[in-house]
Amino acid sequence: MEEKKHKHDADYFKHLTGDIVTTLPREMDEIGIRIKNIREEKGLSLDELSKLTGFDVDLLSNMEENRIQPQLGTVIKLSKALDSAFGRIVSGVGDKLYSVTRKNERTKISRSTSHKGEKQVYTYMSLAPEVKGRHMESLIVHLEENPEDEMSVHDGEEFIYVLEGLVALKIGTDSFILEPGDSVYYLSTTPHLIASEKGNATILAVIYEG
Repeated sequence: MEEKKHKHDADYFKHLTGDIVTTLPREMDEIGIRIKNIREEKGLSLDELSKLTGFDVDLLSNMEENRIQPQLGTVIKLSKALDSAFGRIVSGVGDKLYSVTRKNERTKISRSTSHKGEKQVYTYMSLAPEVKGRHMESLIVHLEENPEDEMSVHDGEEFIYVLEGLVALKIGTDSFILEPGDSVYYLSTTPHLIASEKGNATILAVIYEG
């Protein structure tokens, strides 16, 4: 009985995540455009945003021009500096009081690269981009291996649930290997890194920006 349920769950999430890699690049480029639009709305130059975030001007420029796709921790830092909702940058402004996401409905997809832009480290889909004024972001994240070991530190809290594959978690000075069904909850102010241990892995991530 339990085996059948597990298989059903795996098939369900495989359906949710199966078309991540085939999404058109145009959709992945929208984050850079949104960052630039919000910065200009605030009347900030790249130099001013650099001073607010600690990110180099070249890095910010590459993000806005979509040469580098920012990781979620980077987006949270940018949202704080721009006084803008994290979700507005990740998946745009919602206009509904609630969101029911059917497994066969198309979902917005983005990708994240290393800060040098040389390696894709994960792709993700927002599960409820339509909700207005949301303070949490629920995502299906397709992880890849990340040998560069870039630790992330930012405001907020995160809950991670492993759906498929093996996930390497570094949090503070501790390291863990998480299997399907394992989960972790932590304050994002603790240095952390999540990547696939080998090959690919898929997680459900709920991020609260704080």
